[in-house]
Amino acid sequence: MITALTSEKHTGFAVHHRTVRVKELDIFYREAGSASAPVLLLLHGFPTSSNMFRHLIPRLAGSFRVIAPDYPGYGQSSMPDRESFEYSFENLANVIDGFVRILGLTKFSMYVMDYGAPIGYRLALLNPQRIQALIVQNGNAYEEGLLDFWNPIKKYWAEPTGENRAALRFLVEPKATRWQYENGVRDTSLLDPTTWLVDQVGLDRPGNAEIQMDLFLSYGTNVALYPEFQAFFRKHQPPTLIVWGKNDVIFPPEGAAPYARDLKNLETHLLDTGHFALETHGEEIGGRIQEFLAKHL
Repeated sequence: MITALTSEKHTGFAVHHRTVRVKELDIFYREAGSASAPVLLLLHGFPTSSNMFRHLIPRLAGSFRVIAPDYPGYGQSSMPDRESFEYSFENLANVIDGFVRILGLTKFSMYVMDYGAPIGYRLALLNPQRIQALIVQNGNAYEEGLLDFWNPIKKYWAEPTGENRAALRFLVEPKATRWQYENGVRDTSLLDPTTWLVDQVGLDRPGNAEIQMDLFLSYGTNVALYPEFQAFFRKHQPPTLIVWGKNDVIFPPEGAAPYARDLKNLETHLLDTGHFALETHGEEIGGRIQEFLAKHL
């Protein structure tokens, strides 16, 4: 039972940094909060890791058991070579499903962002009864949300040639990584530069750029599943909070609006920021999560 969550602030819960073995891989995760509290699973985007939730985790730990894993190839988790592990969204979702099972999480809410949206929604398709609520932050499930930014990626989906693959390599370069944080942000002095530096260290590991190219190609398989994601929304109606950086050109607000077609218990907030909304609006997002889940769980 969750009560009076809106009165909870930063409570001093320690954040633990742990690793668990899943499908022959070491999966790193951050965890805070009481083991008896409702579980909130945080699923990160590209090109970052659970580091994107470093401030949100202690913010919510007084009310929830907050758990944020790194996917294979990201952050502190294993980065197997492409010959021994297929980097696809199906495989990433299966690893996170294994992670959830090993931790014994039978019911949980999910915060999904960017890549975390299709991974989380695939988890929902595997076992819909586990999902209690959704927090969606710049995470797409509708084709209306794939605008001009996606054109070269769509070209790669249609024709997965070496030339079209090479055309996407700029997305793993330092300039693009920093741009993802700065674009759409009114006051860039609010941004911590170590965020994009840490992300770039991960991208610059030998072989990681090819991993990202594989996942750019695999993202097209998520689009094919959009109708199934939407059917999950309609059938199971998880209470959903949208907190979306409205100035994001990767996942623009046109991707937020269609959720209202399928979800009845929906609350939407468009924030005056960009792709990584937590970097500038983390306190607001944390407060809205507490208020929303206190009301609906």
